[in-house]
Amino acid sequence: MIRTLLIANRGEIACRVARSARAMGIRTVAVYSEADAAAPHVRACDEAWPIGPAAAADSYLKADVILDVARRAGADAVHPGYGFLSENAGFARACEAAGVVFVGPPAAAIEAMGSKAGAKALMEKAGVPLVPGYHGDDQDPGRLAAAAREIGFPVLLKASAGGGGKGMRVVRAEAELAAAIESAKREGRASFGDDRLIVEKYLERPRHVEVQVFADRHGSTVHLFERDCSAQRRHQKILEEAPAPDLDPGTRAAMGKAAVAAAEAVGYVGAGTVEFILDASGSFHFMEMNTRLQVEHPVTELITGLDLVALQLRVAAGEKLPFAQAALGIDGHAVEVRLYAEDPARDFFPQTGPLTRLRFPSGPGIRVDSGVEEGGAVTVHYDPMIAKVIAHGRDRREALARLAAALGRTEVVGVTTNAGFLKRLVEHPEVVAGPIDTGFVGREIAVLAPAGEAAPDAVLAVAGLAEMLALDETAKAAARRTGDPHSPWARADGWRLNDAAHHDLVLQDGGQEAGRMRTVRMTHEAGAWTALVDHPTGGASPLRLAGTRDADGGLELRIDGVRQAATVVADGDRRVVFLAGRSWPLVLDDPFAAGDAEEGGEGRLTAPMPAKVIRVAAAVGDRVARGAVLLVLEAMKMEHSMAAPAAGTVTRLAVAEGDLVEEGAELVVLEPGDPEDGVAGA
Repeated sequence: MIRTLLIANRGEIACRVARSARAMGIRTVAVYSEADAAAPHVRACDEAWPIGPAAAADSYLKADVILDVARRAGADAVHPGYGFLSENAGFARACEAAGVVFVGPPAAAIEAMGSKAGAKALMEKAGVPLVPGYHGDDQDPGRLAAAAREIGFPVLLKASAGGGGKGMRVVRAEAELAAAIESAKREGRASFGDDRLIVEKYLERPRHVEVQVFADRHGSTVHLFERDCSAQRRHQKILEEAPAPDLDPGTRAAMGKAAVAAAEAVGYVGAGTVEFILDASGSFHFMEMNTRLQVEHPVTELITGLDLVALQLRVAAGEKLPFAQAALGIDGHAVEVRLYAEDPARDFFPQTGPLTRLRFPSGPGIRVDSGVEEGGAVTVHYDPMIAKVIAHGRDRREALARLAAALGRTEVVGVTTNAGFLKRLVEHPEVVAGPIDTGFVGREIAVLAPAGEAAPDAVLAVAGLAEMLALDETAKAAARRTGDPHSPWARADGWRLNDAAHHDLVLQDGGQEAGRMRTVRMTHEAGAWTALVDHPTGGASPLRLAGTRDADGGLELRIDGVRQAATVVADGDRRVVFLAGRSWPLVLDDPFAAGDAEEGGEGRLTAPMPAKVIRVAAAVGDRVARGAVLLVLEAMKMEHSMAAPAAGTVTRLAVAEGDLVEEGAELVVLEPGDPEDGVAGA
């Protein structure tokens, strides 16, 4: 029996574990870094202990510190969540030595499956089909390159100890091979402390289908059906669904059987996931096994009706699985998306910043798992996932429709997110028709993440109405304070001498790459407002608006007689308009604001977010072509290549390898001009 559980993680998984554990009457203990002192998971538990600085290496990855807290707090067990120490065999052994139950598989099983190369050797012996590849111990770059040539391009390089797309590179030609091996090794070493790679044949247009397995300590192992995780960017999952669409019963049964065999081959206990590649012919191949609970476990919970965390705790306490394989069935369909602080239009670059506003939907079939809250922040120290938005329906179409509606009601202000991208994804005709392959997002990125999309006139008009209503409220409040309700200063209709009453608002359209300035003329008459967008250019039709505004930014309005609901959130000079299931960032231009525009231009390269410089590929005096890689940044354990914004000569290099830079920091300055014969960067 587990009486007290320490949760050795943070974020939404820590909140999730705390919820299930407390429902079982188990006392919960949180640990937190300095950056997480006010985080939701700290309050979700019965007590919480500080464990060190913000950096994970100095806090959440300090096994000795966490076990010391477990001892002092009287914990019977430790739940590692996913990430951090969840697949660390050394930590599992340390828990056992300390007399604390590790809620996960035995250390030997983690070790067996923790090495992709070793796992594939085991699976080959167990008769589980594999993708052709090299999994050898010789890690000399020359040997890896030779293996790639033997297998034939395209090939996939994968960090042997990795996961989550880190240390993974697709190589389509030999000219790309050396740089890809170097980069994958470096990223694997930074993320997992291990730079070993495996080389596999890269299958074109495959599906990524994984099987949830569960095993107890009494010899019973079952599978809880499969999840399709084919919608990916940078080899990281962004949409998961269960069951996999259009999977015939024979393949489902064979994959389930292979997954159970894989788990039994390593003496597995607890929750785990066996991942497969499904090729165009319908054949499946073992990829890897994740020896932990997965981020996407909610879709399995919704189609099976099981609480996988509660099941983990019961199995860890020595109980038998309460069901056999034959008793399990599938109820409906579930879909999950990962809401990230990232910019899809900039190659999904992670974002950091405050969560000025964070509102999630609710309703039938909707579930949201989150470990952050309004007023908190997304920092450079941890993964930029804000929440998982999950929908369940009687069938796939209903689940997707519910998810699309839920994303349209999700409101995030303060950081750029992938919410609009996700909504377009789940509404895309090919996704709705299903299934898709792992290359779908890359092929459709121009549709899913359009660059330079201008805000519609209605959005600018709604922003203008919100400003007028706020101005009216301010003017009336000022009049009440003066005691003169007839004061002309109580009017906010833009009255002018010898001219029609109007207000001109200038808004920078944040959805456009160039940041185009848009003008909205707001005219008040007969109890309503008329908005004319970009009136100096002509051709625009006026929009007639009327509505009311609540204190939270919500608007009940009519646009040309059509009743709609909208929200306009003000954050300093920024405005975010939520209308018709979309969000649009704008910046209100203050004509009285002083200050010169910041110098910049196409010859200046700046840091898009806080990061570490891990490679410099150019020097002062180098002549470079547009698009040449000048340096490589590492942020949130992912590498980001910074390319020359224009052809020219490097005149200033403001950073060196190992430097930490803040968002907006100058990196490289170029003097524009053709690079002639020399091109730096690789």
